[in-house]
Amino acid sequence: MKIFAISGLGVDKRVFQYLKIDHELIHVEWIKPKNKESIIDYSKRLIIDYNIENEEEYGFLGVSFGGLVAIEISKLTKPKFTILISSVEIRQDLSGLFKLAGRSKLIELIPEKLFKPPKAIVQYLFGTDRRELVYAILDDTEEYFVKWAVRELINWQNETRLSNLIKIGGSNDKLLQQKGENTIFIENGAHFMIVDKAEEISEVINLELRGFG
Repeated sequence: MKIFAISGLGVDKRVFQYLKIDHELIHVEWIKPKNKESIIDYSKRLIIDYNIENEEEYGFLGVSFGGLVAIEISKLTKPKFTILISSVEIRQDLSGLFKLAGRSKLIELIPEKLFKPPKAIVQYLFGTDRRELVYAILDDTEEYFVKWAVRELINWQNETRLSNLIKIGGSNDKLLQQKGENTIFIENGAHFMIVDKAEEISEVINLELRGFG
């Protein structure tokens, strides 16, 4: 079965190389968002680009911001399951700071060039010692995409809970604090745990997917 894997904000397929999943992972490449395009319209374009609706059996795996996109695509298609890693399920799961930022609309006044934070801050928020990988990904991140993604994150309005959801969160996630009784917690997992805790996460995913046939 195919699993369409959607990486986090500014992150690429390099984060999936450490997973050992019993199914085929297909990395969904980010496409350039249109001016003020909504995450819903963006998700619709990804569905078309990857011909997802013509697949017989498939699932989604979304990491961080990619989890939001995975949820929006799942609402528009019929996956067997949706996996979230270091992400949020509904708007209520976002921190008060993110919600306040969305209501303030100040993000529109911030120039794109300021959307590439200092590497030391990123490393702290990601909670990882893998500096080289984090820095390489950050260097390849385009500011216009980060601004678009941050705007869609803080303004996300989803209130739909998916019935076929597998939600995996880290107990030490500083960026998107994990919530919900349906969360499978990875002890001492931080925001970059898809790399740092890849073996443990792989075991959880493979075990959970056995229940989906």
